[in-house]
Amino acid sequence: MDKTAIINDYPYHVRIVGEGKPTWVFFHGFMGSYAEFEQIDPQGTRVYIDLLGFGNQAPVVADALRFSTENQVKDLVALFDLFDLHDIRLVGYSMGARLALAFAMMQPAYVSHLYLESGTAGLADIDARQARVAADAEKAQRIETAGMAKFVADWEQLPLFASQQQLSLTQQQFMHEQRVNQTAANVANSLRYFGTGAMPNYWDDLATLLVPVTLITGENDQKFDRLNADMATRLPNVRRVIVPGAGHNVHFENGAAVVAALQAEV
Repeated sequence: MDKTAIINDYPYHVRIVGEGKPTWVFFHGFMGSYAEFEQIDPQGTRVYIDLLGFGNQAPVVADALRFSTENQVKDLVALFDLFDLHDIRLVGYSMGARLALAFAMMQPAYVSHLYLESGTAGLADIDARQARVAADAEKAQRIETAGMAKFVADWEQLPLFASQQQLSLTQQQFMHEQRVNQTAANVANSLRYFGTGAMPNYWDDLATLLVPVTLITGENDQKFDRLNADMATRLPNVRRVIVPGAGHNVHFENGAAVVAALQAEV
């Protein structure tokens, strides 16, 4: 069932599949859409969402300040209330994991279990945050001047995504089309207002998050494996899953392993 929900004048595209408990909600990554998570199909009701500004259904250009952490969480609360989504198992990947963590920190009553795939709690060092904000602002400017095609071509060469070169050409083409067809202004403003430097620093607050958390990383993603090892020492109720042979986008590279990790705790 496909739905469009108007939240604060912005059309959120939602796909709801399956029935019964538990209820799963999925947050995709940067330059993604709900389509990239549809292969992840644990038992129960599954809710796939195009996050603010993203997706391939010609999203409108959102006001830049809408991309702030606080404003996105407000939108999601309204969206969840509209669809009566409570007691949810919230799954987020990369950018979506950062948003899922923020949502759970700010609205824990909605979340029964939090699954963070290749996520981070932000940047603890103020100098690192400022450097990342500047770097993301430069990327945003490049998107607006050079366009999505050039930006995506450079993005796909990042070492973070090297393991995706081992996927089938069909999978690689799907991911490329999903990225290149995004709306440039929204992608740029997501970097400016919800990049890793712009999001809140949650490292010191992780100990207060009582919701059960599962951290999922790929064996070959050394950076996020280290970050998640650190996060695991701070979270009071945590389980780690490291998927052999996978890189940053674990669910896309080994969907069966991610489904198994989700189902293990149902």
